[in-house]
Amino acid sequence: MKSNTQNAKIEAITENTLVLGIDIGSETHYARAFDYRGIEVNAQ
Repeated sequence: MKSNTQNAKIEAITENTLVLGIDIGSETHYARAFDYRGIEVNAQ
C-alpha cells in the first residue's frame, strides 16, 4: 500500500534529519534544505 510506505518515510524523519530538495536546471540550479519540522534552513 502506498500510504504505508509514505507513513514509514515520514516516521523515519527525526530531529537529526535534514531534508534537501535539489532542482537541476539547464542553466540555473536551486537547492533548499528543511529541518525535521519542515522549517527552511537558510544557508548563506
